Amino acid sequence: MSFDVHTFLFLAQAEAESGGGKTLLQHIASGGPIGFLIILISFAAVALIVIHSIQFRLNKLAPPEQFERLQDLLNRRDLDGAREYCDDEEHDSFLTRVVGSALARCARSPFGLLEFRGALEESGRDQVARLYRATEGLALIATVAPMLGLLGTVVGMVEAFNTLGNSAGGFAKPDELAASISVALITTVLGLVVAIPASAFLVYFRNRIDSLATDVGEMTEDLLGLIESHQSVGANAAPAAQANPRQQAAAPAAGGPRA
Repeated sequence: MSFDVHTFLFLAQAEAESGGGKTLLQHIASGGPIGFLIILISFAAVALIVIHSIQFRLNKLAPPEQFERLQDLLNRRDLDGAREYCDDEEHDSFLTRVVGSALARCARSPFGLLEFRGALEESGRDQVARLYRATEGLALIATVAPMLGLLGTVVGMVEAFNTLGNSAGGFAKPDELAASISVALITTVLGLVVAIPASAFLVYFRNRIDSLATDVGEMTEDLLGLIESHQSVGANAAPAAQANPRQQAAAPAAGGPRA
């Protein structure tokens, strides 16, 4: 990394010697190694923003074809097939992780599908927390960037005071203080330039997660409705099946005396 820093500073110095006012590259180079480190962090922030922009979409978290396939399997009461579909790595998504985890829990529970609603809610909370944790890298950059800028400011001021202390009579020429003051000011600017957009995108992505979680929650409610509809049909059929033998037994008894 030291070679890259020296190369960066050399290019900036060459531009400065070529004449004219300071360019953006020269201002960045004035921040020294700390400023260069902040620039590297900014590249990481841009990469995370691009990744989250692609990742936090409804088509990625809950693909329509996966939802339709789970609807078909649950409508046919093929719970084992639905669980295998969710466990397949090729179908890994927010939706399949939530439904698959709920089905696996119901398979282990003595209450069976009666616990499906609670299992869905608990699994959904776990997956939303997982999405929040994915944004921690951007949150770390938003926190560290201004702190690095402050560090550069402190280092620059220390060097400026050292220059004053080493000068004859306590007076230093402006050009002797320029480099230290540049580090003090530019690093603060760079840190804020990185931290402000990172903080804004962090809030945006976390609000986006909440919105997407609501949309996926509506989809899981539809899947839950299929399970509960089958349970209600089975519950209504059981009393009817118990009543039929009684009616059949009562019919001969009622017809006997008449004969």
